[in-house]
Amino acid sequence: MNLLLAEVAQATQRLAAAGVPSPRNDAEELAAFVHGVKRGALHSVKDSDFDARYWEVIARREQREPLQHITGRAYFRYLELQVGPGVFVPRPETESVVGWAIDAVRAMDVVEPCIVDLCTGTGAIALALAQEVPRSRVHAVELSEEALVWTRKNMAGSRVDLRQGDALTAFPDLDGQVDLVVSNPPYIPLTEWEYVAPEARDYDPELALFSGEDGLDLIRGLERTAHRLLRPGGVVVIEHADTQGGQVPWIFTEERGWADAADHPDLNKRPRFATARKALP
Repeated sequence: MNLLLAEVAQATQRLAAAGVPSPRNDAEELAAFVHGVKRGALHSVKDSDFDARYWEVIARREQREPLQHITGRAYFRYLELQVGPGVFVPRPETESVVGWAIDAVRAMDVVEPCIVDLCTGTGAIALALAQEVPRSRVHAVELSEEALVWTRKNMAGSRVDLRQGDALTAFPDLDGQVDLVVSNPPYIPLTEWEYVAPEARDYDPELALFSGEDGLDLIRGLERTAHRLLRPGGVVVIEHADTQGGQVPWIFTEERGWADAADHPDLNKRPRFATARKALP
């Protein structure tokens, strides 16, 4: 075992003691980041090349600063995104949401599907859809100027139409023309603040986390936005907390112009996102 791997083993113990959920993964990721190599090549770093800055980034992670803030990057499906303070770090659970959305769009008999991503944050969802549905026309909106610093970096050179604004009033020029509306909105109840992981509670922007007493305030508003934007037969996909399974589909009722409202599980078999279809006239 070389020096770096021995240090990684010690770092893993320190991160585990600090309550970091994935200590070995993070210790290796940070070692690779500091030394400029792939995780699989840590064994090739010479003892003389060990960089003591490794222990500086381990100390930051011990304080529960997100791994992605330290490295400045987050991975989402086939994307590498730039992230940092002021923007919500995309989570693996949202990849399931995008996977469902991609399948839904591909199943539509539409040559150039129109897609809207509400509360885009880093742009992860919009960029993934633009990449994996090549002929799609993708539009995205974000309210926070702090988040938009990162959105613009990630979307530089892309074909996504990015706008700053309120998701509830966005894209009036697209009313009735959209095939798919997708969103990962804030959905944590204010009453759950103390139970949120430190990485999110202390570093993600509150605007991207909390939405009223039951966490569903914005989703209730987005239901109306989605209905306004979608063409008849168009589909909405909205992520929610696993504890909200069964609640969100009830927002998309037949009385409000929806059909086929349903919940869907993530990779851990927990209810993670709801979908509905705008009813035909």
